[in-house]
Amino acid sequence: MKQEFLERAINLAIENVASHKGGPFGAVIVKDGKIIAEGVNRVTDDCDPTAHAEIRAIRAAARALNDFHLEGCEIYSSCEPCPMCFSAIYWAHLDCVYYASDAKDAARAGFDDAFIYEELKKDPEKRRIPFRKVELGGAKRPFEDWLADPERNEY
Repeated sequence: MKQEFLERAINLAIENVASHKGGPFGAVIVKDGKIIAEGVNRVTDDCDPTAHAEIRAIRAAARALNDFHLEGCEIYSSCEPCPMCFSAIYWAHLDCVYYASDAKDAARAGFDDAFIYEELKKDPEKRRIPFRKVELGGAKRPFEDWLADPERNEY
């Protein structure tokens, strides 16, 4: 862990607050001791609820490396990643996550994700936003076709 990368993520967050273009979050992705991608929160400016700093940094790193697997990379975030970013980090196969502030700090500033973890524990139909499975013939066909395709690009 290099402190300078975490400090860069924090400074990105500070600059982002000053710009009034998004929330107080910044992230950098490092490979071989060099920053290859950066991201700041742009949820409000882009009108995109997925435009979190970590997501934007992951997208930029994947483009920079021309690969959706980011093994060999580390992410440095100004704050502990939310559930969405947590998942994206796993999907991207990053090696390690370093963060400065934690989820409690974010909650005190109005960014509280605790309810999402509670929602995940509930039966789908009992969640605040109900999830309802609908049985349809052919619903499994995309998976069957995927498994039958010898040229599929697994991830």
